[in-house]
Amino acid sequence: MYVMAPQTGCTKLSPMNPSLSSIMNHHYDRERDRTLPSSRISELLGKYDRPGPRYTSYPPATEFKTLTPQDYLEALQERGDHALPSDPVSIYIHVPFCSSPCFYCGCNKVVTRNKNAARKYLDHLRKEMALLRLQTNLHQRPVTQLHLGGGTPTFLDDAEMTELIHHTAHYFNLVNHAGRDYSIEVDPRTVNLERVQLLRGLGFNRISLGIQDFDENVQRAINRQQSVESVRELTQAIRSSGFRSLNFDLIYGLPLQSLESINATLRHVIALSPDRISYYNYAHLPDRFPGQRAISAADIPSASVKLQMLTSIIGTLTAAGYEYVGIDHFVKKSDPLAIARKEGRLCRNFQGYSIDKATDLVGLGVSSISSTGLVFAQNATKLEDYYLALDMNQLPVARGLVSSVEDILRRAIIQQLTCYRSLDIETIEAEFGIDFAQHFRIALVELQQFERDGLIAWTDSKNMIVTPEGALLLRNLCMVFDEYLQRNSVASPVFSRAI
Repeated sequence: MYVMAPQTGCTKLSPMNPSLSSIMNHHYDRERDRTLPSSRISELLGKYDRPGPRYTSYPPATEFKTLTPQDYLEALQERGDHALPSDPVSIYIHVPFCSSPCFYCGCNKVVTRNKNAARKYLDHLRKEMALLRLQTNLHQRPVTQLHLGGGTPTFLDDAEMTELIHHTAHYFNLVNHAGRDYSIEVDPRTVNLERVQLLRGLGFNRISLGIQDFDENVQRAINRQQSVESVRELTQAIRSSGFRSLNFDLIYGLPLQSLESINATLRHVIALSPDRISYYNYAHLPDRFPGQRAISAADIPSASVKLQMLTSIIGTLTAAGYEYVGIDHFVKKSDPLAIARKEGRLCRNFQGYSIDKATDLVGLGVSSISSTGLVFAQNATKLEDYYLALDMNQLPVARGLVSSVEDILRRAIIQQLTCYRSLDIETIEAEFGIDFAQHFRIALVELQQFERDGLIAWTDSKNMIVTPEGALLLRNLCMVFDEYLQRNSVASPVFSRAI
């Protein structure tokens, strides 16, 4: 049986079945500009608008239970015993600080104007790195992927950012070859040309700008004001500094957004021509994220309008030459993600969609999630708990999960659906030694409704594709194979709604 690492949850697929690929491309080219009639929208909403995971991991992080630092350490050591020195590692570093609140945000963050807060955090990040180097052989393996997220990583000043990368290079094996992906999330309001050049000089070759929306009324409603002109100047600075890739993060479903305002934002985005676009569905969960209480529920677009928005986003961006990777990502057709999808190397993980370059992810900083072997491990989500563990010379792991064989099987299916909008049942049966029809007899009954609604189609008994309308509800399709959701009669309210 093939056992895959939880971080990517990705088997090495052969290039997509040519017949499946041609059918999918035909559907998307022919129907990309189609709009849904109101009666069809009402029908889909009535059946499928319910809460569910975004499937950046399976099982979702909501299923994590108590996991000790020793459990995580033993998993790292076991992986190290079997890994070659050339086996790559991916590193994620969480910087939680922001100078001001963005009302929509659901990330783990600390809003403060006290710049001294970073000093204590950097000291503890260094302790975490030192503990890992002392107790594992991770430092011997090349880091092919590095990602700084937040919060706002550029809350750090130039000296602090330089220090952080210096320490990371000291405790891990950062590489300088052209194939590496070293990326950073940036609030456009926090950087200028000089800071962009510094980030490039520190080794970052990919950058992601948090745009969210270009409409001024929407920006005021979410407390995130930045002009189109300032983003245009920053985009030019990024390109002139030699970054390999520029991503825009955008959100639909924000307060005061309309179909017209979304289309206006799309026109600006297409004119600025980022290499990648992440267009997320806003999750309004004020009970979980108190900052969202500043947003009036009455200002949020209805589910039917959001479905129209998503249809327009997909149609407009694909017409502009972007490939719809799935759920929330669009890339230019020459982008490595598009190429990886064609070659069967695409994965979905905690950063969205990624190329399968490393099977082990090391998460550093408060709330970060690591995965190695069969183990997911999440650090403490509160700063005081994160600091306390490291002050006691312990890794700050607080919770996690050891994947079962069933988890691995269902993860492979969900990965195929989210990355390729298709399911090759013959491959699943061969890799896991199961009779798919018997093992998933309940799921297949549910899929009959999806087929009747035109959301999936079978090319034969072993090949299923997701139709253009089904792509709008891809999370719902994944829910059919989510064993944890199936155990509950009602989807957990901790998840955002699928539409």
